[in-house]
Amino acid sequence: MTSSNHNAPTTLSRRGLLLGGAAFATAAGLSPMLSFRANATPAAGELQLVPATPNPNGSIEKLFLLKGDPLVAPIKTIVAQDGSPVPMPVLKEGERRVLRVLHFNDMHNHITDLHGKKGNTHRLAQMVKLVKDARAKAADNEAVLFVSAGDDHTGSVFDELMGWSPEEFVADAGYRSYSAAGVDIATLGNHEFDRGAELLKIGKDTDAAFPLLSANVHSSDFMLRDEDYTAAAIADIKGLRVGLIGLTTNIDTRVGQSNDPNMAVERPITAIQNVLPAVAAISDVVVILSHCGYGIGNHASGKAATAREIGDGDFAIAKIASDLTDKPVVVVGGHTHTELNTNGIDNDNMIDDVLITQAKAHGAFLGDIAMSIAAGQGRQDWYSSVSLHPIKSSDIRVKADDEKYASLQQDGDWDDAFETSVVSPLLKALDSKLAESIGSVEIDTLGRDAMIASRYIGENSLANFMNDAVVERSETFPNGKVDFALFNATGVSSGVAKGPLSFKAWYDVMPYADAIHVAEMTGAQIRDMLQNNVSRLLRPSETEQTDMGGFVSRGFLHFSSGIRYEIALGKDAKSAKAVNITLHGQPIETVLDKKFTMAFNTYIALGAFGETWNGKPIGGGVKGDIASLDVRKLKFDHTGLVYRNEVIAFIRNHKTISQANGAKLDGRLAILK
Repeated sequence: MTSSNHNAPTTLSRRGLLLGGAAFATAAGLSPMLSFRANATPAAGELQLVPATPNPNGSIEKLFLLKGDPLVAPIKTIVAQDGSPVPMPVLKEGERRVLRVLHFNDMHNHITDLHGKKGNTHRLAQMVKLVKDARAKAADNEAVLFVSAGDDHTGSVFDELMGWSPEEFVADAGYRSYSAAGVDIATLGNHEFDRGAELLKIGKDTDAAFPLLSANVHSSDFMLRDEDYTAAAIADIKGLRVGLIGLTTNIDTRVGQSNDPNMAVERPITAIQNVLPAVAAISDVVVILSHCGYGIGNHASGKAATAREIGDGDFAIAKIASDLTDKPVVVVGGHTHTELNTNGIDNDNMIDDVLITQAKAHGAFLGDIAMSIAAGQGRQDWYSSVSLHPIKSSDIRVKADDEKYASLQQDGDWDDAFETSVVSPLLKALDSKLAESIGSVEIDTLGRDAMIASRYIGENSLANFMNDAVVERSETFPNGKVDFALFNATGVSSGVAKGPLSFKAWYDVMPYADAIHVAEMTGAQIRDMLQNNVSRLLRPSETEQTDMGGFVSRGFLHFSSGIRYEIALGKDAKSAKAVNITLHGQPIETVLDKKFTMAFNTYIALGAFGETWNGKPIGGGVKGDIASLDVRKLKFDHTGLVYRNEVIAFIRNHKTISQANGAKLDGRLAILK
């Protein structure tokens, strides 16, 4: 591999390790320096090195957290908290160590996937077996690190153990199981904040035996930097010093929530520029846990069926990292659910010898990076191999003589002791919730395939049902009944089969943590919203080349029955028009000044982030640089009610999902030919 030369000097000061210049590889040869500023608050441009307790089930022998503000200025100085030596890279000339990073991302609480007919897939328990085997077989010069690149919440029924308020909290299933699994460290993903930073802090305090990282999340009233998470950490394992930095997407994290209004996320690039040189100077190798997404700007990969806005993605992070240090650096990614380097290193994922990798999502793979690192050689003599270990799905219906049998989960593929002692108690806590019948489905037209295929291209019968249910339920809202309701297409995550309907089956339809927010809108504002919405439709010419099961991240919205309109497609998205609009049966032209109330889900009310209801151009592959409507300018009544819970209450009251109570296509949206 090739390497650039970065010879900017690193100097020492009486205050600790003083860092200067664009890169700091030469720091490896310097002696440690004492700091005499014990317990002082780190100054601007300074991080304080604080000893911490590693996860006792993990591999880290000594752990240090780097505390201080990584955003106010480039970090020039690292000081020890207690006057002890600042730890320098420990590899001596001629020594070589192997660092093996076992990683996953975007687990979304898919610890164990439950299925009545196929059997349960023990995803995390399979990983635990692989990690334990790797640690047991590791050579004396081989360090094994087990990490998460974020989004460890939101997506399975285990989320319900978190509750919706501190009083409802039972357990943080993800963090509890990770602690027992031996996860060494994790970064904060955007979905960690879905239920608010207050509940995340409770989950962290109760169940996380490992540190959390993010160099660019700041100003939360609940999750406090340096108390609940830090920008970076230093880990000693098998004579190797590993620097770790966490990054969180600034595009899709839920900021602006009413109970934590000051929380914000800085651009990842700003954070990495400020922090990486200092961390690299005292490390043999740096692992960047980046929950920012594969690519840069608008990019399509992983769960995205069309391009989505990711901002400062891993391409930009890797490029800047390569310019800031000669040390070996790997970017362990997440957020976009991208499967990378399946069959070994793909050269497209090497940016100036900085490796980018990602292990898809939902526990589909355990990523495996093996790096051979020589003292003082930087990336000139850095060897790495990359692989993905498939996590096998269960299907107990398949017989041993079937060719698919070997690829499916079988006895012995998972750590049974872990599943029994850690996951089973969590499932037991969920038993009554999961199995609870909330009603029945009377029709057979609402299956997953049909609902997923139709959610981006026009009217969707399940979205119709959901929105109409919220309007009816709004009779119980604190400020009275709403006129209309909306929900984004990507939030319709599954369908329902005819027959009895369990809580879990409906949870699969609506896994996201959305509350209800009510805004007052004029007829003219609703007209403008509909006009903006039609440009987001997946057009007929696009459907054949689009994976309809993936995310089309355009922010296309579905509405309740009181809003009816037609779409004149035009020649392209920019020329598409919303026509023949009626609100409660009245032509839009007659009610432009009239005020109505609209129920929003949290994701859209906050501007939809990468799906852009925030004034930025519509993404998701829509051409023409069409500006989105910024709904954040509306005044919202934050009801505190949960969208999914209100729909479930509607189902319980009616006892069924049927055409009679809204699960049908009624022509509220028509596509003109």
